[in-house]
This record gives sequence, structure tokens and C-alpha cells, in this order.
Amino acid sequence: MDILVLVKSVPEVAEADLEIDDGELVVEDLVFGINEWDGYALEEAIRLKEAHGGAVTVMSLGGEAAEDVLRRGLAMGADRAVHLCDEAFEGSDAATVATAFALAVGERRYDLVLCGVQSADLGQAQTGVLLAQRLGLPYATMAVGLEVAAGGLRVRRELESDMAETVALPLPAVVAVQSGINQPRYVSIMGIRKVRNVAVEQVTASDLGLSDDEVGRAASAFAAVELSLPETGAGAEILTGSLDVVCGRAAGVVREKGGLT
Repeated sequence: MDILVLVKSVPEVAEADLEIDDGELVVEDLVFGINEWDGYALEEAIRLKEAHGGAVTVMSLGGEAAEDVLRRGLAMGADRAVHLCDEAFEGSDAATVATAFALAVGERRYDLVLCGVQSADLGQAQTGVLLAQRLGLPYATMAVGLEVAAGGLRVRRELESDMAETVALPLPAVVAVQSGINQPRYVSIMGIRKVRNVAVEQVTASDLGLSDDEVGRAASAFAAVELSLPETGAGAEILTGSLDVVCGRAAGVVREKGGLT
């Protein structure tokens, strides 16, 4: 199988002190890594390659941090890496990013395109679906299981209320992967060092035939009006003590606030 995996570099903010300057998040001191959902998609692609043969291409759009994510993909077992790198892409919305990916795919017909269901930084869950539309391919989202079947792919999808459904897709197709579909393999520093000299294909907006007014903020269908951190103030209470004490106090607070009758 010839598989394309879209990956994104995102800041790790779970334990970071975030700062905002002039309406934008300050990222200089933040650590970047592969988007969690994309990591599952990449692992699934490698497993399909190991089971059925073929090749895996990883592709990312972004700045210098994106190359680190691509090299991580190569260290995991991908065969080729493509970096859409151009300052002109900065500020692009999901539709513009999908258009850039579609143009980068060009005439090459991958058997399967995988991506994470959403990104940890924006959480819009749009790029995969929009790419499927741009490529004219069938798609499935929230995939928690993939199985190559005669003539196509069987996709197990996560639904609401602990329900799931299995759908059949003809290939080629686009699938957006949900977390938990697998356990991504560990990538050692030595593994990354082994691929540091592997060439990463660099692609600019002009290489794709996109002008300045077709990418970036100029082409975006929306603009961020304001970015701010939640206000802090009185009202929070830190519960301490044993588990029984904390649970009893928490239940009492709920009753006091009218949550229980």
C-alpha cells in the first residue's frame, strides 16, 4: 500500500505557563512535538505497511519545528518526508491548508491518506475532511480500527454514547484517526539520529502554484479577533486531606451549590 500521513507540530502546553503578547501566543519557550492524534495515524500507517508492504510518506506544513516531526516519522519507519515550508503559509485556515496538501499530492494517487482527527492546538477537526473533498475521495472520521478488506477498507468508527459503527470504504480513501486506535511505538534519540541525513523534500507555496493572496491570512475565511487567558479570581477551593475527607467535602460543596437534592 502507498500511504500518505499528514502530521503537525504542536506546542506542548499541558504544564507550561502560557503568555500572550499583542493577541498572539508566545511560543519561543514552548516545546514542540508531534500532534497526539497524528502520532496514532502514523503508527497505523507503519503497521499497515509492515502487514501488507508498500511505502509510507509523511507530510507536514509549518516552520522549522515541522521538520523535527517529519524526522520522527522517518525514524518510526516512514520512507519519504515532504515539508511544505514557506512563511507565506502562516495564518492559513484549514481550507487553505487542505488545498496546499491536495496540490502537494498532485497526480500521485495514494492508496490511503491518514491524518489525526484533530490538532491539539486548534482542535478544528476540518483538514482531513476538506482534503478528502479537494481530492474527490471517500472518507471516514473518528476511526478506532482499520482493516484491509477485499476491494477496500473496513473502518471502525467511534460514535457517541459508547457506540461504534463499521463502514466499508473503497480505496483510495481518506481516514481521520481517533486516539486509542493503537499504541505508537517508542522512537529513541538514536533512531532519530540515524535519519538526520535523510533528505526531506522542501516545497514552497510557489512550487504549488499558489500566489501570496491564495495562502496565509489573505486567503483565510476567518480571522482571530482576540486571544486571552481565562480570568482568575476568587471562588476556587483546594480540597486537602485523605480521600474520604476530600470526597466528603466535594459532595458537601455540590449539595451547598444546589447540585444535589
